[in-house]
Amino acid sequence: MEENKIKIPMLGSKAPRFNANSTFGPLKLTDFIGKWLVLFCHPSDFTPICTTEIISFAKLNDEFSRRNCSLLGLSVDSNPSHIAWIKDIEKNTGTSIPFPIISDTNKEIANQYGMLSNINDDSQTVRNVYIIDPNQIIRCILIYPAQNGRNITEILRMVDALQMTDNENVLTPANWVPGSSTVAPSPQNYLEMMEKMKVNNPNNCLDWYLCFNKENNNIRRW
Repeated sequence: MEENKIKIPMLGSKAPRFNANSTFGPLKLTDFIGKWLVLFCHPSDFTPICTTEIISFAKLNDEFSRRNCSLLGLSVDSNPSHIAWIKDIEKNTGTSIPFPIISDTNKEIANQYGMLSNINDDSQTVRNVYIIDPNQIIRCILIYPAQNGRNITEILRMVDALQMTDNENVLTPANWVPGSSTVAPSPQNYLEMMEKMKVNNPNNCLDWYLCFNKENNNIRRW
């Protein structure tokens, strides 16, 4: 018997378009052109880990908004289930959910984005995250197992990192956070390398291929 193959869109590819119903009514991917978008899925409503994630996304929603970034949730549960769940969350915690959650009961979007859990179980989505830029290009993909919750602050950090690299033509090193030093792009040939070593302060360079830019104190921190 031929195995089912889960296809996940590639980094740098156009995000698959869709039309969907959500807790905010009908929407489509193209509604988010011109904005950054974090599209994330969760396995099921009324489950413990998913509830903590939705609350955490809600608490950082304003931070995402400040970065011209929208949040958009998804699962294969029905819209009435989503509505009952977020109402229950607000009743029990006082936290309202300020972003839409898509109802993908026919799994059409889940299949387009490779969100289904594995080849043996297509009954629910796992914890995929897609960061999509204003041109609707997929820039980052994160996939977590159903048993482990996501670090929402890390997803916000990745939005910051992607925006930094786009706006400043720099790279972000390991453990980078807004306001800390960035890395200059590597020279592409010998002449560029020689020029770079003239311009850069050797104290900021480990070697010709790794030079740090000074900390930018004007960058927003969180």
